[in-house]
Amino acid sequence: MATRQWSLLMNGIRTYTGGFTATNGYTFPAQDGLIAVDAPDGMAQWLEQTGQRLAALFLTHWHFDHVVDAARIAREHACEVWAYGPSTPSDRLEKLLVLAGMDVSIENYPVHHPLQGLDTARIAGAGFLLRHVPGHSPDSLVLIHEPSRIIFSGDTVMDGGIGRTDFPGGDFEELVTGIRQKILTLPGDFRILPGHGGISTVSEELRGNPYLR
Repeated sequence: MATRQWSLLMNGIRTYTGGFTATNGYTFPAQDGLIAVDAPDGMAQWLEQTGQRLAALFLTHWHFDHVVDAARIAREHACEVWAYGPSTPSDRLEKLLVLAGMDVSIENYPVHHPLQGLDTARIAGAGFLLRHVPGHSPDSLVLIHEPSRIIFSGDTVMDGGIGRTDFPGGDFEELVTGIRQKILTLPGDFRILPGHGGISTVSEELRGNPYLR
């Protein structure tokens, strides 16, 4: 049974938390419509219930809990998907779920805008910085909106923690180095909206994150 909760955050951003891993999904109001960041279990239904219509879907990385509803959202909203690149069942960790006794199969989703190698993107009329920060997942992208001083960090850095590095393709040193060089060099008041847990800031992570001292 998925745990679901939702609330209104700053700058018109709304958050949804769903699935057994309590994964966060967000909607961000851009100039040309709403952008969803990640697609956890149940987010498609939440979007329908709240009457939100998307212009785009951005995926921080391809692990199953962030893409469960990606294909359904892309289909129902006729929106384009932005991600590092396409994924396979192995990339999505579906084989690990089977080994854990869970019968899970993620519907393949389209990637209309592959972002590998890019450091900026214009999505639904809004300009973003992109930072490739592997170590948790090889494709992990951090989405930064400078005018709002907001960082969608996925599973790179979160409130007092970092993403797991024991999955295939994980690397602790690579992740920590990437966080230090590509996220924590941003101004201290930039707010971090992670894939799991609550909101923090760059200064709070610099000061109190035990993995990053």
